[in-house]
Amino acid sequence: METTEAFVGLDCVDCGERFDAAAETHRCPDCGGILDPAYAYDDVSLSREALADRPFESMWRYAELLPFTRGSAVTMDEGATALVECPTLADELGVAEVYIKDEGRNPTGTFKDRGQTVAMTAAAQHGATDVALASAGNAGQAASAYAARAGMDSHVFLPARSGFTNKAMVNVHGGDMTVVGGRITDAGEAFAEAMADPENEHWYSVKTFETPYRHEGKKTMYYEIAEQLDWETPDAVVYPTGGGVGLVGMHKAAEEFEALGLTEDVPGFYAAQATGCAPVVAAFQEGKDVHEAWEHPDTICGGIEIPDPGASPWILDVLRESDGGAVATDDPDILDAAITVAQHEGLEMGATCAAAASGAWKLAEEGEFDEDDTVVLVNTGTGNKDDDILRSHLMGQGI
Repeated sequence: METTEAFVGLDCVDCGERFDAAAETHRCPDCGGILDPAYAYDDVSLSREALADRPFESMWRYAELLPFTRGSAVTMDEGATALVECPTLADELGVAEVYIKDEGRNPTGTFKDRGQTVAMTAAAQHGATDVALASAGNAGQAASAYAARAGMDSHVFLPARSGFTNKAMVNVHGGDMTVVGGRITDAGEAFAEAMADPENEHWYSVKTFETPYRHEGKKTMYYEIAEQLDWETPDAVVYPTGGGVGLVGMHKAAEEFEALGLTEDVPGFYAAQATGCAPVVAAFQEGKDVHEAWEHPDTICGGIEIPDPGASPWILDVLRESDGGAVATDDPDILDAAITVAQHEGLEMGATCAAAASGAWKLAEEGEFDEDDTVVLVNTGTGNKDDDILRSHLMGQGI
């Protein structure tokens, strides 16, 4: 494998054992836990000055803290997205500064590209010919795009409620798409059944937390945020949370930058969910270390409608260790937030993504933020994927 100098293997977040990344590709062979890329940080030579001399054009500018070399990456120059200051929102939230990290500017329009570039690079280095996953929509589109880039076949399992854009673009990228009636859990069951079929034994999973590399790619969002804020740590990062991949990735990045002396602190991380499916919020508020599966998920925000997030212990640790929190808001409030951001700041947030904005308003109302705080909202995807949902919400208000 063509790996970076400091990358030393994969650590199980449950049992703590370390494994050779060339031999192990997915979950821990001992306990089935999630594997997390590990580094010898003493071997990482990275400074603010070195980064300032590099073009801000791709997340691979942080290759020293990624498993694979930039030269070996399956990439379309994802990352390097804008961090947009939003003074009107800051006034409305009663804080000093609000920024939106606009991940809608990635190649397929969402932050899923950050995860898939690293996962697909791993698949290529393991000699995969076919990749497969179940997805609520955006990750499936991204996987089909990056598989096409790598010359692989992709097999994508989507629930029927996935958006038209996602389904159309899986087809356009040449993916083998299976649309399953029901929700993401139903698509996941169909995916698992297909993976168990001996005829598909050559399929390589790029599903959330089955591959160790998707959260690793998404951690680069925080690297960029820190650098774009001139190395000042924000007080809060609010993230629309389903499976929590980006949340745990960004927290890891914040700890890495602090350990390397690039920043001085770790921000408070906040999980924002919809009240119709809020297992992480419920577990956090009840002081639990693991969630209970949400029995009847019901939210229009399909991207975060994850009733049984397998990494909830890790997510809850992040929220508590960072002195952050968790918040849930109703669907109408989330859609209102997307429209408010569009009308007050011009930025297009996806309907699901606007849970971060809606959650921030509620946190502000509850007194969670101080007047001198800097708050970052993560817009995980472009608004035009959900234009029909947002327009229908407006029409329902008689507008």
